[in-house]
Amino acid sequence: MPQQHEMFEPPKLSLTVPAGVNEPRLWVRRLAIWEAPGGQKIRDISLRPGLNVVWSPDGFDDDNAAAGVRAIGHGSGKTLFCRLLRYCLGEQRFADETQRERIALAFPNGIVGAEVMLDGVCWAVVRPLGIRRRHVAIADGNLDEIAAGDGATTSIDPLIEAIEQGIVTPGLASLARLHPGQKAWPIALAWLTRDQECRFDDVLDWRSPASGSDAPLPASGRETGPRREALRAFLAAITEEEQHSRRTEETLRTDVANSEREISYMDWDRDRRRNRLIDQLGLAENSLPDMPLLLEVFQKAADERLAIAAELPTGDMVELVQARKALQEAREELRRADEERIRIEAQIPAEKQVLTLLSSEIPGLSSAAGSAASQVCPICEVPIDRALAEQCKLSHKLHDEAECRVRLTKKRQEIDDQAQKIDRLEARLKTLQPTIALGRQYVEQAEKRVQAIESVRDARASAWQTATRLKEGVERFAELSTERDAARKRLRSLEDKLSKERETLAAFRDKQGLTFGKISQKFSAIIRRLVNDSARGAVTLTGNGLEIVVDVDGDRRTAAIESLKVLAFDLACLCLSVEGSTRVPAFLVHDSPREADLGLSIYDELFRLMRELEALTETTAFQYIVTTTTRPPDDLRCDPWLRLILRGAPGSARLMGRDL
Repeated sequence: MPQQHEMFEPPKLSLTVPAGVNEPRLWVRRLAIWEAPGGQKIRDISLRPGLNVVWSPDGFDDDNAAAGVRAIGHGSGKTLFCRLLRYCLGEQRFADETQRERIALAFPNGIVGAEVMLDGVCWAVVRPLGIRRRHVAIADGNLDEIAAGDGATTSIDPLIEAIEQGIVTPGLASLARLHPGQKAWPIALAWLTRDQECRFDDVLDWRSPASGSDAPLPASGRETGPRREALRAFLAAITEEEQHSRRTEETLRTDVANSEREISYMDWDRDRRRNRLIDQLGLAENSLPDMPLLLEVFQKAADERLAIAAELPTGDMVELVQARKALQEAREELRRADEERIRIEAQIPAEKQVLTLLSSEIPGLSSAAGSAASQVCPICEVPIDRALAEQCKLSHKLHDEAECRVRLTKKRQEIDDQAQKIDRLEARLKTLQPTIALGRQYVEQAEKRVQAIESVRDARASAWQTATRLKEGVERFAELSTERDAARKRLRSLEDKLSKERETLAAFRDKQGLTFGKISQKFSAIIRRLVNDSARGAVTLTGNGLEIVVDVDGDRRTAAIESLKVLAFDLACLCLSVEGSTRVPAFLVHDSPREADLGLSIYDELFRLMRELEALTETTAFQYIVTTTTRPPDDLRCDPWLRLILRGAPGSARLMGRDL
């Protein structure tokens, strides 16, 4: 179907510089690199308002082709050049860690300096490349003198603060929803000087983790929402009232999500308790009604269980005490009898051993008594009668026969007493056995009696506890149902408030339609200029974010078109900055945009467009710096637009003047 022609001719790209503006409010006039303070100057690059091209010829794109020298355009230092610009404008790092280490080894005392023009005032900025720690930013300073000297450090903060106060304006940090004390300029700088590693894939891709720039949030990170808010703040497309409403909307959205999770948990807990009560109350086989009648069924069943438990015998406590006392006495009697048995069983063998020892003395005593009746001289072993007859004078000690017989009689009595003692012990042991058996029976009977009384009491206590627990479960189920109903009511209220807040935000977005209409107008004009007269573009703010559309005989969404969207959007915002409609300076750096799969014909038109923007007004009120490996158009590959040529080989042609 052929495209319908528009009734009115689309407006062409135009620029209106505010009165009194004679140059960009912020631009870099010069960038220089020294091996050391006061040492040899490696690079001294002059820049200008308007288009500045840094070219690194690829292959045979330059005059060196005639000499047979072929060097790739990559690795010449284009990206490092952009990073050094960013470094002098306030960024914390100028390269990733590996490249910083290599540069520090090659130039341990190296420094980079820049002349930054801010509202007509030249700021001299000097920052270290190696091991030095001297950072200087002085208004109305002489760059060469500061770089050659060794004065006190001021840090880069004075320049950042001057940009904050003069261009970004105080209060922007609140609109951009930055952290307390966080500066807005480093975030704006991340947008105005995109990482090449982001490949110009998305309007909100500013800093890549691969660049090692250590950019603060929200300039980096996965969440694009904070960057979108910051971008709107930079474009003056958001108000404090809208930001307050947005914060309220986010709070309500969080509260709604929390309420939904809370209700979900309540529903799960309530269903779990419901099923458990049905099982424990024995209602599984019954046909149960829905709430609130179900609660009445639960309460009635729980009350019945409690009544049944209350009617169970409690067990007489006095009887239980008496039974426990009788059990204790029976156990004590059994213990005493058992201890006596053990003692006797241990004593009998010892007493028998004593009896054996006593019995072993009888033969000796009997022999002594017999010898006393017919004694023999203990000295000469001659019968006493003969000794007396012969009148032996050697011995007068004779055995007493009476005493020997007394000892024999006494020992026999001891043996009889010991035997009787053993008999008594054995008799007592036999007596204890039935006593112990009977004691065990008494203990068993007493234990059974105590257990029976305790069982009655425990059964009643268990039934009462179970019934009480079921009653409490029903009450908790009722409370949970009430809480869930209240939570649902709160959720509905929160949802109503959230809906109203979103309507308010939609109204704010409608109010910002004029701002985005200006962006969309310039964006569409740039798209027509870069592609063809039939192309169209539009930038709109929706509830989901920025929606950027390029219509070239239909909506196009190729990789090249996505890159074109980013470039055209940045340039449209640059035009608005020239006209003073944003809170950022008319300053833009694009590092090798052709490497983002941009068509060559469109790429050439990009350079010519920027030259035409210079000519649209008497005063060039912007600075646009672009690096490229692709050959720029012939009419722009010269002074004043071509500011620097770098090559990947030899090392002296690279940005740092050597291979690192």
